[in-house]
Parts: sequence; structure tokens; C-alpha cells
Amino acid sequence: MKVLIVSDTHGRDEGIEQAIACEAPFDMLIHCGDVEGREFYIEALADTETCIIAGNNDYFSDLDRETEITLLGHRIFVTHGHYYGVSLDIAGLVEEAEYRGCEVALFGHTHKPMIAKRNGVLAVNPGSLSYPRQNGRHPSYAVMMLEENKPPETTIKYL
Repeated sequence: MKVLIVSDTHGRDEGIEQAIACEAPFDMLIHCGDVEGREFYIEALADTETCIIAGNNDYFSDLDRETEITLLGHRIFVTHGHYYGVSLDIAGLVEEAEYRGCEVALFGHTHKPMIAKRNGVLAVNPGSLSYPRQNGRHPSYAVMMLEENKPPETTIKYL
């Protein structure tokens, strides 16, 4: 199963349009927040199953602020991350994922891509497609490949 993971698009469509075009076909799109009112457009653009959660800039959104999903036996915690202090450290995020029995934690907020494994939890931040903050400031997203009874394989990609 191929999962496209994005975050922090902040109402700007160009980056997500490019990422979707580059990665199609995929089985699911997960957006880790800060869509700023573009959730319906993103759902239509993806044309597949989506999971979109609210970020700290989704002020008037009806989106859930976090969720848990199970894909091919893999439990995944999806959050924007600002409630867990991810700008300083991912320890709180990892602890929450462990508490929920999730092996994967997907988050955004920092606009910096990362893949880390702590205490058996795979933490993935796809970065930002609109306002990247890492060295070089290249728009980024992640692709996760899932198979039953195999560890997730995750790659950060750049536009």
C-alpha cells in the first residue's frame, strides 16, 4: 500500500498538486494539518481515501485535531504535533503514540522533514510543501510503503 503524506500546505495548492502528480497512483493521502480551508479541494484532487487533520492554523475547521488509523495491520497516530511540543523534541509525541498502541506517528508543524525511530515508534514529519524551513528550503513530502507483517518503509521526497 502506497501512502502519500503531506503537511503544512497553508492554503497554497501548487506544491500538493505537484506531489500528487509525481506520486500517482497511491492508495491514501494523509495530511498532517494546516490546510487552511482547502480540505475539500485536497480530497477531490487526491481522488482516493484521505485522512486530513487540523493544525494550529485551521482556526474554524471541523477537522479532527488528531486521529488513529489502522492500515494493513499498522496502527498510525496522526496529529499536527503542536500539542506535543514537537518544535523542541518529539518525546511527547512518541510517548502519546506508545500510549495509544501505535507503531507510527505522523506529524507536521515544524515545516522540517524528518524520519526517526524512538522506543519502537517510527516518527515521520513530511515537512512543508508551501513554507519549508529546513536547510535549502525545498518543499517536501513523504511516501510510506506498507505491507502486512513488514516494517513500514518511508522516504522523504523533494519537489
